[in-house]
Amino acid sequence: MKKGIIDRFEEDLAVVEFNDTMEDIPKARLPKEAAVGDVLVVDGDKITIDTKETAKLKQEIEDLMDELFDD
Repeated sequence: MKKGIIDRFEEDLAVVEFNDTMEDIPKARLPKEAAVGDVLVVDGDKITIDTKETAKLKQEIEDLMDELFDD
């Protein structure tokens, strides 16, 4: 099992970042609701969205943006 973050979509592929590597995964293999920034859990042929981890990551980014522009 491994976790990655959807970086972007290119035509029929999702470009997913796993640690320091990028992998292309066909969109057809992803859950329909998958979006850029979602954390994916890849377990063999099964791919799911880790909603808790995605929410946590989005909150961390929001907090960093607030700090950056809080002047």
